[in-house]
Amino acid sequence: MKLLTHKWVSVVLLWLFVIAVWQIAAGIYGPDIIPGPVATWNGAVELLEDGSLLSYIGISFYRVFVGWVLGSLIAIPLGLIIGRVAIVRVFAEPFLNFIRFIPPIAFITLFLVWFGIGEQSKIALIMYATLFIVMMNTLTGVLAVEEDKVRAARSLGASEWQILIYVVIPATVPYMFTGIRLAMGTSYMAIIGAEMIAANEGLGYLIWNSRLFFRTDWIFVGLICLGLIGFFTDRLVGLLGKKLLYRYGVVSSEPIRR
Repeated sequence: MKLLTHKWVSVVLLWLFVIAVWQIAAGIYGPDIIPGPVATWNGAVELLEDGSLLSYIGISFYRVFVGWVLGSLIAIPLGLIIGRVAIVRVFAEPFLNFIRFIPPIAFITLFLVWFGIGEQSKIALIMYATLFIVMMNTLTGVLAVEEDKVRAARSLGASEWQILIYVVIPATVPYMFTGIRLAMGTSYMAIIGAEMIAANEGLGYLIWNSRLFFRTDWIFVGLICLGLIGFFTDRLVGLLGKKLLYRYGVVSSEPIRR
């Protein structure tokens, strides 16, 4: 209890310090450059009253969630196949190591041409942002499985399918889970870029469109909403992983304390 109390006191003090520095910077540069906490709050209230803020949050979250889930569902089987089948890995690894360095935002124009300006292009972009991160982490997990475990299972008469199900996948789950969490952050970055360039809804659109009215307070509202959504989504996924996948070695996301 003492440690918990100390932790929350530290967090509260840290945020009070951040808000104080924020207010000082707003006083120095003026609200047109850096809106203060009160001005940002008023901007959020204004957006809430007309219903646009909640709508933008819901739309951005929907795009990220659908693309992230679909990308993960595709990436995990591909990572397992590439990791377990040597001939596939020989051809796939050079391609993966090439294309994974191309950022998702570079494909926005192509995806608009291929999938149109609707939701398909944005969800496809999120899938791309998710796919290679989860696939590479899954592949790394498969290659990290101790060969002694595979040999032991094979010596007991296990088939290759049984080895995959009962040896490889359980040992790879922590790597898959890490890839899924990392991909979530990349997905938010990708959707904001897409919404800035080719959307008329979403938090990225709010941030980009606010420049036309010189509403820096709305920009700050969008940034804060993105941080809060990402934070709570990551915490929720971490909690679910800890509760549902603890038997596979997935632990809490809390930092290690000495």
